[in-house]
Amino acid sequence: MAFELPPLPYAYDSLQPYMSAETLEYHHDKHHQAYVTNGNNLLKGTEWEGKSLEEIVKGSYGKNAGLFNNAGQHYNHIHFWKWMKKGGGGNKLPGKLQAAVDADLGGYDKFRADFIAAGTTQFGSGWAWLAVKDGKLAITKTPNGENPLVHGGSPILGVDVWEHSYYIDYRNARPKYLEAFVDSLIDWDYVLEMYEKAA
Repeated sequence: MAFELPPLPYAYDSLQPYMSAETLEYHHDKHHQAYVTNGNNLLKGTEWEGKSLEEIVKGSYGKNAGLFNNAGQHYNHIHFWKWMKKGGGGNKLPGKLQAAVDADLGGYDKFRADFIAAGTTQFGSGWAWLAVKDGKLAITKTPNGENPLVHGGSPILGVDVWEHSYYIDYRNARPKYLEAFVDSLIDWDYVLEMYEKAA
């Protein structure tokens, strides 16, 4: 299945002041577009041509690094845009999600601290994740374009800690970007949607 760049689900300036229009334009129109273009070129003539994006990500992991890197980043970014919204974030989680966070992660405050720590301590480029694994919520981090799909989990929330995601707005202050993401950007309804599919 050919990769396509999805439109942003909001205007470029919708997430200000936490994420600038300039960041979104570069990140979506240039970086995500590059993963789509390169992924499509690398997909041609492989055994994964015609497969779903999830199948391509899982199947190419450890077998075709170039394709995997671009397919993984395409998958991650499709969801990354939807994991954010204007007026998002904070500790008002949908009931079902709140119950799982309380049961599996020790409550919202501990989730917040652990998720920010995962993103802060991911050395170099990568992602921090909230995933469902073995029926429970878990916080993980991965390098580059990897995600929980290739480690037996289902991602329900991810934050991009590649420098292009925050450097224009936060320079080298990655923890400040992560705090803004959790406190002011997360679309908890979309997290719930993914949780219900994964659980």
